[in-house]
Amino acid sequence: MSGKKTIVVTGASRGIGAVIALELARRGFTVGCLTRKGAGPETAVPAELAPRLVNTKCDVTDEASVKHALATVAAKTGAIHGIVNNAGIHLDAPSDKLTLDVYNQVMSTNATAVFTACREVYPHLVKAGGGIIVNIGSYFDKIGVKRNVAYCTSKAAVGAITRCLAVEWASKNIRVLDVAPGYIETDLNREAFKGPLREFLAKRIPGNKPGTPEDIAKLTAAIFCEDLSFLTGETLYIDGAQGIAH
Repeated sequence: MSGKKTIVVTGASRGIGAVIALELARRGFTVGCLTRKGAGPETAVPAELAPRLVNTKCDVTDEASVKHALATVAAKTGAIHGIVNNAGIHLDAPSDKLTLDVYNQVMSTNATAVFTACREVYPHLVKAGGGIIVNIGSYFDKIGVKRNVAYCTSKAAVGAITRCLAVEWASKNIRVLDVAPGYIETDLNREAFKGPLREFLAKRIPGNKPGTPEDIAKLTAAIFCEDLSFLTGETLYIDGAQGIAH
């Protein structure tokens, strides 16, 4: 993809989403930053990158809001050539006490909203002659995790959405991929990574430490920058080999 193209990133205010947005801008893309506040990344934005960010208000769980936000970005930039569906939440609870309200909230944000954004960006990508969709999943999609039935289910759904749309939309020159991170230390969870969790991950991850948002951002950006026309429908795990370590 040319650096003159426009990529939309949902959940671009903090954490992995903000780093992805800035990495894409750094590589020359115009980036539609969709956030609840509409203010873009809540971090230091280099002056040279600010003009490439189109900050737009959006609630990914509201399909009308998604449709309007994408139309706004397209109107300001001329076209949309790709999207990174990054917005998500992580709520856990013992499964025997997990309420349907919490379960549905996780599914709505992590899975249903991904499908909605894919569906709504589809006509923009068709109009542009094709494009790329990157859904941010999780390596939790393939393992059993206590207290995480809703989260794991939602991320498994992201993989299924990715596979189905990749097959259905290939004829429109649209590729769909699922980038599935393992444990990533961000500004949102840094406190949680201190103490017992860090000690646990040092034993479970072959490299002895969690990943960084930059790891995810660089892989995501590479998908848009490189000509990988035969790569679609796959879940790309980036977890430091934790998911396969025995």
